[in-house]
Amino acid sequence: MVNLGDVFPNFSADSTEGPIKLHSYLGDMWGILFSHPSDYTPVCTTELGTVAKMMPEFTKRNVKVMAISCDSVEDHNGWIKDIQAYHKLSGPFPYPIIADQDRDLAVTLGMIDPDEKTAAGLPLTARAVFVIGPDKKLKLSILYPATTGRNFNEILRVIDSLQLTKEKKVATPSNWCNGDQCMVVPSVSPEEAKKLFPEHKVIQVPSGKEYLRMTPQPK
Repeated sequence: MVNLGDVFPNFSADSTEGPIKLHSYLGDMWGILFSHPSDYTPVCTTELGTVAKMMPEFTKRNVKVMAISCDSVEDHNGWIKDIQAYHKLSGPFPYPIIADQDRDLAVTLGMIDPDEKTAAGLPLTARAVFVIGPDKKLKLSILYPATTGRNFNEILRVIDSLQLTKEKKVATPSNWCNGDQCMVVPSVSPEEAKKLFPEHKVIQVPSGKEYLRMTPQPK
């Protein structure tokens, strides 16, 4: 299992775009790796097509996308045709699907779902999402059961937050979206806050503690 802040394993694997060595593939970009229980399954088919349609949004954020499923490259290539037909997509598929028939990566990355198995009794991978920073460290992980499809608008929102808070001394509150007000992080002193965020406001609360400091999203 990879923990937040750990360097993400620099694995090598076959994919629909040929061999991939993770760190070289990412270069200095952000990365998303999202796993799927199996090829030719209904929820996965909706997810991969949704991400394909959203690729301009990931590209705009300097993010490379990779999917992984416990089947072969040959199976992946056949499945892509179904994904494209269902979502009315054409042309080259815009991101690689990694092969993991032996489930080596699924086990290494802690993606096995103990409650979901193939007809042959083999465990399926859960719906994991890993966001990897340009420093190759894990910035976020989310694990869904195989029966629940992911909301990729939420994943874009999280990427916006990660990229903003990496550069600015702010945090993003609940339900924040890009452009909304942010919060000055507690490590910033009142004097520094006045310089960095001249428009920030301290929210008064019964405790009298001045820890809720709101500011327009910094540029």
